[in-house]
Amino acid sequence: MRSELFEELMESVRQAVAIRRGEMKPSRLFDTDDIDVAALRERFGLSQPRFAAMLGISVGTLRNWEQGRRRPEGPAQVLLRIAARNPEVVLAAAAGAVVEGTLRETSHPRTQANCPRSRSGAPPNS
Repeated sequence: MRSELFEELMESVRQAVAIRRGEMKPSRLFDTDDIDVAALRERFGLSQPRFAAMLGISVGTLRNWEQGRRRPEGPAQVLLRIAARNPEVVLAAAAGAVVEGTLRETSHPRTQANCPRSRSGAPPNS
């Protein structure tokens, strides 16, 4: 490793230590706005399988979020924020998909209108 790169790396480490000790302010901060998924599920009064079905995720994913092994990211985080602030919106959107705690069979987005099929029912070129 070139000495100038090594020194740059070491300076970064020294700055990280100083920030950790409170001797220096970080150049930027990130607000993660963590959502307590278990508490949110309890507010809905749903079991893990029903809440997972409502969100369209696996029960395993939900358990990982609730137990802190994983964190919701991207669209899932947005959906959870919406659920926390406007639960009626999520309940209304999920009403057609959740029946008795399981997902109702619904047409896949790639229906005949979107994905032409042969008379045999198979997608073209299959």
